[in-house]
Amino acid sequence: MADSRFFNKSSSFTLREIAEATGSVISGGNINPDMVIEDVAPLDSAESNNLSFFENVKYKDNFLNSKAGACFVSAKAAAFAPDHMALLVSPYPYKSYAIAAGHFYPDKKPDTGISQSSFIEKTSEIGDNTTIETGAIIKAKAVIGKACWIESGAVIGENVILGDGVRIGSNAVISHSIIGNNVRVYPGACVGQDGFGFAIDPKGHVKVPQLGRVVIKDYVQIGSNTTIDRGAGPDTIIGQGTWIDNLVQIGHNVQIGAGCIIVSQVGISGSTELGDFVAMGGQSGVAGHLKIASGARIAAQSGIMRDVPPGEEQMGSPAVPIKQFMRQVATLARLSKKK
Repeated sequence: MADSRFFNKSSSFTLREIAEATGSVISGGNINPDMVIEDVAPLDSAESNNLSFFENVKYKDNFLNSKAGACFVSAKAAAFAPDHMALLVSPYPYKSYAIAAGHFYPDKKPDTGISQSSFIEKTSEIGDNTTIETGAIIKAKAVIGKACWIESGAVIGENVILGDGVRIGSNAVISHSIIGNNVRVYPGACVGQDGFGFAIDPKGHVKVPQLGRVVIKDYVQIGSNTTIDRGAGPDTIIGQGTWIDNLVQIGHNVQIGAGCIIVSQVGISGSTELGDFVAMGGQSGVAGHLKIASGARIAAQSGIMRDVPPGEEQMGSPAVPIKQFMRQVATLARLSKKK
């Protein structure tokens, strides 16, 4: 059970209500659709009034021995579920669980209001029902949409535009940016700072003015301590619904499509383009001026040195198609055994 000091549970729900909310189908034994579920919990600690999920076969033993009263499962897993367990059959059990858990523990809503300890320039515009916490700074001519949440110590730079429902975490800094609706920027992130642009000269490097912006579309999430440089001339663009983990570096002029997943410690060099629904594993990196086409998947710690075709999976440094990488590893293993 979640620690009540940090998480507030909304209420209990019946199986019928959970099934309707998640698009799942109630199954298993003589199950009462009006059975009340009090909370969500992992398989190994769930009780008879708890809801859990089973998706990864690695946890089959936990599933078989679980005391959970109800569980999201696939149709295949339903065939060997414990007899006592009410089943909520879904093609995507983990997704269904996520939706249900969100009903039990909805996002915290702040008390609307502007702290007297914040600093807000008179020329800025603040939308209705927006919360601005202690120590936040809103600079001249910034535009903050409706129902936004600016946390303690955050800085919103001059002329920055935030859409409706945007949440900016503590000590995040936003400049030179146009941000859409329902975007979340986590604590410590920096968006819109100078890109790393310079001309090399033996007498001393010369900085190239960075004259673009950062444009972030709707429903983007940007993790803690991630940095997104503004463009040098063209804009840096983050597409709708893209989720970026903590500690990611995105260089100037980068264009990222919709629905991408970018995991912690990824680095994307300037002027690289990612298509839609690209997934990049942790600590992977991309050289500049490349094109990673839609649906491509980059394994953790891979180094991308050339364009990646649509839907291709690559691994290694320099990265190659994943099957080729596995053959190379197998070949090296065989060679290392030879005397």
